Amino acid sequence: MRYLILSFAVVLGLVGPLHANDGARAVISAQIEAFLAEDVDRAYNYASPFIQDKFGSPERFGDMVREGYPMVWQPSDVVFLEAEEIGGSLWQSVSIRDVSGKGWIVDYEMIESEGGWLINGVRVRRAPESLA
Repeated sequence: MRYLILSFAVVLGLVGPLHANDGARAVISAQIEAFLAEDVDRAYNYASPFIQDKFGSPERFGDMVREGYPMVWQPSDVVFLEAEEIGGSLWQSVSIRDVSGKGWIVDYEMIESEGGWLINGVRVRRAPESLA
């Protein structure tokens, strides 16, 4: 019986992060789909209160992404990589190819709210040649 309880606890420990990762991936995918459709109102809804307060409106948020993160605004290819917890936040890495064919790694900082996962920021870097 003790082994059954221990096995159950291990399975729960493994399933929890997988569900969190799936939820974060779904939010990132939904925001990218909104950007592709140029629906900044919908994309803005996936941003955390911190990001929403920082930009103040969906239009300003959309302008910032369009100008500063064109690889996120109109990606030609999106592949989810590993996720890890750092400092209480879930960081989901995503390989993105922009319309010119350049490869990027976008690390999304995800926070969990009462309503689900939200995007709290991104870090962007050129993809290593092996992923580019």
